[in-house]
Amino acid sequence: MTSYSFFFSYIPFIVEGALWTICLVGGGLGLGFLIGVPAALSQVYGGRKLRCMVELYLRFFREVPLLVQLFLFYWGLFPSIGLKLDPLRTSILVLGLRSGAYQSQIFRSAIESVEKGQLLAAMSIGMSRSQALLYVILPQAFRISIPGWANEYAVILKDSAICFSLGVMEILTRTRYVTIATGMALLPYLFAGILFILLTNFGTGILNMIYKKFRIPGLIGV
Repeated sequence: MTSYSFFFSYIPFIVEGALWTICLVGGGLGLGFLIGVPAALSQVYGGRKLRCMVELYLRFFREVPLLVQLFLFYWGLFPSIGLKLDPLRTSILVLGLRSGAYQSQIFRSAIESVEKGQLLAAMSIGMSRSQALLYVILPQAFRISIPGWANEYAVILKDSAICFSLGVMEILTRTRYVTIATGMALLPYLFAGILFILLTNFGTGILNMIYKKFRIPGLIGV
């Protein structure tokens, strides 16, 4: 068996890592969404103390390197409080917290781009402030924010590779094992790069199609 055919026999092993990568990205984006929307609303409509608390959260997760955050949570914070999370769940949690910080800025910009008079108009016809936000402001903000969300998808997809540092069996971790087993580096890492390109274009392509269908005429997405 040639070295090339030996490598080809490992391709399914690397491709299987894409499922773990998708799990990291999906979990991170989903958690980031659940965090990012309330954080954005707090920045736009919250009081001073709440905005300060959100700002501290944003500064930590936007300014501290992802690798440091992963090690801090997995090796430092969780053991110190007696919490045991496996590498996959820890990675999803950290990716979600980090993504939430960035998504909050996407949603904040989208919320602020909606005409302010719409909130007052909704409240003038009997809606409460929360109802106006839920049924008038946020639906428009979500549509405006799709391009920014597509970009965040691409970013978190690339960030997911750093989770190999905790041993998550995603694409890069499996590729590293293949390089050790085959003694080759060029083909395995080239193949891993192609997988990331395909996943990036697939995800952003779907989100761009959604944006074209639901975008608001006359408004530019953030």
